This record gives sequence, structure tokens and C-alpha cells, in this order.
Amino acid sequence: MKKKWEERKKFRELKQALEEFRQNDDFVEYTFEQNDFPITMGYLKTSINQEKLEKFVMPYLQQGEFETLKEIDQIIPITKTFISNDVSKLKEQLIQGYLVLYADNESGQFMLVPIPLKKSRQISIPEVEFSVVGPKEAFIENIDTNLNLVKQRLAIPELNIQTLSVGTVTKTEVAVVSIKGIADEENVNTAVQRISDLEIDQVIDSSYIQQTIADNKNSPFPQLLDTERPDRIAAVLVEGKVAIFVDGSPHVLIGPTTLVEFFSAFEDYFLNWTIASSFRMIRLFAVFFSILVTPLYVAVLTHHFEVIPKALLGPLISSRTMVPFQPVFEALLLELTIELLREAGARLPAKIGQTIGIVGGIVIGTAAVQAGMTSNVLLILVALAALGSFTTPVYQMGNTIRLIRFPLILVAHVYGMFGIAVAICYIMVHLIKLTSLGRPFLEPLVPFRYKDLKDAFIRLPFDKQNKRPFMVRPSKINRPTKKE
Repeated sequence: MKKKWEERKKFRELKQALEEFRQNDDFVEYTFEQNDFPITMGYLKTSINQEKLEKFVMPYLQQGEFETLKEIDQIIPITKTFISNDVSKLKEQLIQGYLVLYADNESGQFMLVPIPLKKSRQISIPEVEFSVVGPKEAFIENIDTNLNLVKQRLAIPELNIQTLSVGTVTKTEVAVVSIKGIADEENVNTAVQRISDLEIDQVIDSSYIQQTIADNKNSPFPQLLDTERPDRIAAVLVEGKVAIFVDGSPHVLIGPTTLVEFFSAFEDYFLNWTIASSFRMIRLFAVFFSILVTPLYVAVLTHHFEVIPKALLGPLISSRTMVPFQPVFEALLLELTIELLREAGARLPAKIGQTIGIVGGIVIGTAAVQAGMTSNVLLILVALAALGSFTTPVYQMGNTIRLIRFPLILVAHVYGMFGIAVAICYIMVHLIKLTSLGRPFLEPLVPFRYKDLKDAFIRLPFDKQNKRPFMVRPSKINRPTKKE
């Protein structure tokens, strides 16, 4: 008697839940009857694959013989169906593209059949991490496709995928991927635990995960590397790192990572090691130049005239003769102008954005010098600094470089080179304290590990890289580089 009462209670809950969906014009219901067994089917028409419905469900319900939900489960040729009486699960799965089957017999049980409609764009070439040589595939917004792109490169049973649902509203699928026997279990568990503990209502992109599980959420430096290249993900997984996939995002997160990796383009591995190392050193020099050149200009002209060579005094004096502002205002004006042009070019349509960037830079720069708003020497330095910031392969690190230039300019105006030195020391202390999934962010410099320098500032040949990075604590430190 008690069991019958509980079944009726569950059936009433089921009817109430379906009544909520009936208020939505998107909800569709059909009723079939076979052998005096009426069965009702309901689904959201914009969430299910209509072709699968007509091919794998409707014919079997209209022509098949069944008397229970279990018999329907056996005749429908679709996997991952299940029978339940949990109404909360019904609400969640209907929205995700399941159809529900239930009998009007007050049992309270229903069957869920997965036929979700998943549309995504075609696989295209990388837009942010484009390379002249090497593979031309990039991730898209579908997590199943992205995982498949990695599985094609790592067709091994040790590839471990742990799937989580994140977001109380969006229920976004997040996958933590690693290789068993190579990746350190502590790194994997740290990533899984942090994602599982998230209390957030929506996850729209991988950047949400990157910001919420970061070791230091207030740091301007990104602590997880994001990439759109499947080949890069395959490479870092073999090194023993962890990859985090987010459904709806074409970018995958990598951790733990180090500061040096943000200045390493994956194209470096497709070139001869001497050429790749040269490009990497040029890239690092460009970044330091981009950060320091404008603050040094302000510091020298404000506090340290004596360090200017006599050969440069004449051009500097003549270039600043008509400028009524102090060097700090002159520098901030040009830096803000460059940032405005960069933002305008990024937000406008591609063809218009290119025109704004080129024409705007030429017109505004020329007019500013002729009007006496700034010196032509500083204009050249700021333009070179902007070019230097563009050499950063990872967009988010490029944003950080653009940001830290402004406080350095202000410090240089007040305290000169001493202020710049103190500010750089402060940044270095911050980087030393920073970690990525609990691992040191400034490795292999701090802590210093000589063996990990083989793929830091320069890239040694592959036969010299016979050990995986010690920073990620891989279970297998040795890696084969040639046949014994």
C-alpha cells in the first residue's frame, strides 16, 4: 500500500513537471497505444535531433510491440537511455535534448532517450596561433569534436577524460584530460577538485574556468595557458600536463604552466632548433623592450639628463622644443592613443578595423607631432613598443604587458630609474610567489632547474630533450628520444 502511494506521488510530480513544460510553445507531446499500453512521448522540438527522432524512435513506437518501458528500452536502437522516477533529472535532461516516454499508469516512472541537436561550425585554421608550417586544425565550440581531435593524435588507452558539469544554470560540460602513467595524480586531482568546488551559475567560455580556479585571482598574469591548437594539447599531455576542455569554447586550458611558456610559439617546434631559438630570443627581447622603453624615456628626460649621449641631445631638444607637456603626460597621451586605436581596430569589422589602424595611426601620429602635442622621438619609441607587445604568442599575456606599462610610466615620472628598478623588483617578487595549480610559475628560474632550461629561453634539439619538465612532477620523468 505504501509503495502504491509513493508511486502515485511520483506520478503527480511527473505530471506537474510536464505541465510546466507545456506552457512553452516549444514542447511537443504524442501518445501511442500498443497492446492496451498507452505511452506518451514529450520533447522540446528545438533541442532534439528531428532526423534521429523520425529514424530511430518513431518507427519503433508505431510498429513495435511493448507492454513496459523496459521493453521499449530494448527495441529502440539508441544507447545511454535510462529509466528513472527522479523529476529533477527529467527537467535537466529535457532541456539538454532528451525526449521523455512515460505510461499513464500512475507508476511515476519515465524513460529518457538522448537525441540532442548539436550544431557547430566546421573545423578551421587557427586564427590566434596561426603557423606557416605545421597542422592547420583548430578547436571549435563543440567539446566532443575537440576531444576527438586530440584522440586522433593520442590514440592510446591511457588517455584519461574526467567529465564534470559546472554552472547551476548553464550545466556546462567540462572535461579534465590527462595521460595515466605520465601525469602527476596530484595535478589532475587539483584541477578536478577546484572545478568541482566552483559555485557559479554560468560558464560560457574556458576563460570563466581560468579566472575562477586560478591560484591568485587578483594577479594580472594568467596562470593557465590557453590554446586553440590540438597539436599543442597533444604535446603538453605527453609532457605530463593537464588539459581542461569547456563545451562552447574553442580554447583549451593547460596547466600547470610557467611564465616562459607564454612567450613560446608552438611553431618553434616545427623549425630547426637554431632558428626557433633565435626567434624565441627575439620575442623575449621585444617583450622587455615593450615594457621598459617608454618608462625609461620618461625617467631619463625627467630625472637623468646626464645619461643622454651628447650625440642625442640635439635631436631630443629639437623634437621637444614645441611640446608644452612634461614627458609623463606626453607618454601617457601616446600610449592611450595607441590603445584606443588597438581597441577600435579589434571591435570594428575586419576590413574597417585594418583601415582605422593604419590610417588612424598615420594621421593622428603626424598631426600630433606637427601640433606640438608630442615629440617625434617618443612617437617612434611608442610605435616600436606596440610592435614588441604584438610578438607575444598568447593574447592574454599580451594584455598583461600592455597593462603593466602604465604604472611603470607613473613610477618613472616620480622616482626615475630607481622607481623603475623597485617596480621591477616588486613584479619579480610577485612572479616568484605566483603558482599554477600549486606549481612554481617562474620555474626554471625560481626554483632554478638547469635541466628544464633546455626548452625555456632556447629550444634544444629533440634528442637533447630526453626528460619531461620536472616542474609538472611527471610519473615518468624519462622520455625516449631515439631507438636503443
